[in-house]
Amino acid sequence: ADCHNDLLLACQHRRERGASDPFGDDWLPGLRAGGVAFQVLPIFTEEQFIGEGALRRTLEILELAREIAALHRQDVGIVETAGDLDQVLRDGRIALLLALEGAEPVGSSLAMLETMWRLGVRMASLTWNRRTMLADGVGETDTGGRLTTLGVEAVAEMERLGMVVDVSHLSAHGLAHLAQEATKPFVASHSSCRALCDHPRNLTDDELRLVADAGGFIAMNATGRFVAASGIPTIDQYVDHVEHAVTIVGEGAVAIGADFIVDLLDQVDPILGRQLLLLPVDIIHIEDLKAPADFALLSRKLVGRFGPERAARIAGGNVLGFFRARLPA
Repeated sequence: ADCHNDLLLACQHRRERGASDPFGDDWLPGLRAGGVAFQVLPIFTEEQFIGEGALRRTLEILELAREIAALHRQDVGIVETAGDLDQVLRDGRIALLLALEGAEPVGSSLAMLETMWRLGVRMASLTWNRRTMLADGVGETDTGGRLTTLGVEAVAEMERLGMVVDVSHLSAHGLAHLAQEATKPFVASHSSCRALCDHPRNLTDDELRLVADAGGFIAMNATGRFVAASGIPTIDQYVDHVEHAVTIVGEGAVAIGADFIVDLLDQVDPILGRQLLLLPVDIIHIEDLKAPADFALLSRKLVGRFGPERAARIAGGNVLGFFRARLPA
């Protein structure tokens, strides 16, 4: 189970440039080769769509996701309920869960949360790196604010709907504030360990505990400079992050959220490429862990480090159990 892959954005850009089936050509074979059974598909708002354009862009990408699911119905299925999830997995298909990466499409209208829910979105983060009407992202280093009043109301509305709150990209003060306000489990879909790599996108040990104590999970991010601050990051260093998180919060609260962006940066426009990372883009990936097919090697590494049963929980069991419990029946 992978909790973060921006492949919808990559597919949208390829479609806009004339490709007829970028998912089938570029992504499905790798997902199958890597043994992916469950894939979270976030919808990200590019810089040029900030403002009212964010909602339109999100609707376009949501429609693309439906087109992909229809075209490849033998291989994938969008899941909105626990029943959907179990059926898709029984069929041997890949379960796709729709999410928002940042609340730009919501703007100042919390009614849009219910609209997103009706359109199949089951998880959302309040921010990307930038500020939204709901909170500050980690890129707002001069303020790093808590949730806004609207953000507090948004969390309550998401919990009413059953939409999972994702804290990856949220500022440190925002995460602490969210933990005070939340009454249901929240997750970090693609964040690694600050103790091993001191980067603002990673979580401190105390923040790992906040997520786990709330009943959520932390999915480790495989972006190179989130894994190692210098040198050439390796897949073994990525597994070190997994092991550290397991040591801090237990294996039941740790998962995988790889955030493969090499192909994304190759395919999207330079505006997004410049904005994507709060780090020099000299090394943005791990050579042996940069695409879904590489999950096959990661699975072997996890088994070698943790044994088959614990590795299975980290690689997918924790995430599947969480969403079986949290999605509507």
